[in-house]
Amino acid sequence: MQAAKNSEIMGEFLKPYTRLLSIPFEKILDLQLSSSFFLFLSQRVRWCKNIFLAFIDNHLIHYPTPINLNYAWSFGSAAGFCLIIQILSGIFLAMHYTPQIDLAFSSVEHIMRDVNHGWFIRYTHANGASMFFIVVYCHIFRGLYYGSYMAPRQLLWCSGVVMFILMMAIAFMGYVLPWGQMSFWGATVITSLITAVPVIGKSICGWVWGGYTINDATLHRIFSLHFTLPFVLVGLTFIHLALLHKDGSNNPLGVDSGIDKIPFYPYFFAKDLFAFFCMLWVFSFFVFYFPNFLGHPDNYVPADSIDTPRHIVPEWYFLPFYAILRSIPDKFGGVAAMGGSLLVLFTIPFLNTSEIRSTDFRPLFKICYWLFVADFIILCWVGQKPVRDAYVLTGKYATGYYFLFFFFLVPVVGLIEKFLIHYDSNPKPRLTAKQAREIRISLT
Repeated sequence: MQAAKNSEIMGEFLKPYTRLLSIPFEKILDLQLSSSFFLFLSQRVRWCKNIFLAFIDNHLIHYPTPINLNYAWSFGSAAGFCLIIQILSGIFLAMHYTPQIDLAFSSVEHIMRDVNHGWFIRYTHANGASMFFIVVYCHIFRGLYYGSYMAPRQLLWCSGVVMFILMMAIAFMGYVLPWGQMSFWGATVITSLITAVPVIGKSICGWVWGGYTINDATLHRIFSLHFTLPFVLVGLTFIHLALLHKDGSNNPLGVDSGIDKIPFYPYFFAKDLFAFFCMLWVFSFFVFYFPNFLGHPDNYVPADSIDTPRHIVPEWYFLPFYAILRSIPDKFGGVAAMGGSLLVLFTIPFLNTSEIRSTDFRPLFKICYWLFVADFIILCWVGQKPVRDAYVLTGKYATGYYFLFFFFLVPVVGLIEKFLIHYDSNPKPRLTAKQAREIRISLT
């Protein structure tokens, strides 16, 4: 009896609160409550809702998009999906990873063997990095082909290059974290390149290491930056999108027009969604059937500071720049060439002299462009080969064409095209000012 009485008293006490909880949240906001707090909250929620809906409407649903975009323009959206996959899988991996040189390798094995679906999360993250770079490389080469770096999109292009360099830094740090043989020696070789900087190089290298050699402090710093910098990349992505929507999307014809445009949704939304599912199919194929296809077997051996691998090879997406580094025999020269191979991407909007955007209408430049693509693939192939005379010589020639393309072919071919466009084989004689005045007087 006492329990029933207590239950009845408690029910009477909670009745007002249960009645309040049964009211939908939207109704609470619509009610003109006397409380200033609820009124303030209602106004703020409505304001945020309106801002969010306006953003979605302007930048996703009704964003004016050129009607002739092909599937090459879907790589940008696919890169955004890859970034989301990498961040989500990375957060789950960070819950179980231990950034200590004695435990890092074991913690990765623990994720693979003991954590529920840990193998799937780890392989998704590892292969997701490769898929991310495949998509981004396609996105960059598409921009080079269709002249997306030309006015008025110079700042848009430069923001993309900043994102690409940051991506490479994040990927390198992630490559170090498993603490296998390739991870350790890759970190040792790459970070020691800082010592090539005159005067202050050794001091900076010691600051990066947190000591005289790679140690726990180094791994903690790399892990912290690898976890934090992707969120910086997200911020840069929004800036990149804002610049894109300010200047508008380029198109295969390279002609800006405010007429031949349609809303992004549903037309190009469906197109990007189809491209995403195609990418997801390829990605899943590697994750489930060939998860170690793009990895290195030595990275399944714990790091050993006294056992140097015979041939140190970075991940495939670093290979072209690693080949440029190796092609210069001087240490400082190699580091400068490797850094310059990335920084040169900033210069192409200002070195270009052509009046035509799309390479479809530039037959001479099209030859140079496809030779550049082949040259990039050759650099990737040379980067994974051991140091032999034939490979070193091939790398030197490929490095030479890499820089020749940007510093010579891009401006010179543009000048040749400009000359051919404006050249008149049968020029008409021009009238002098006196002759023009006499003709004008005679006509009046």
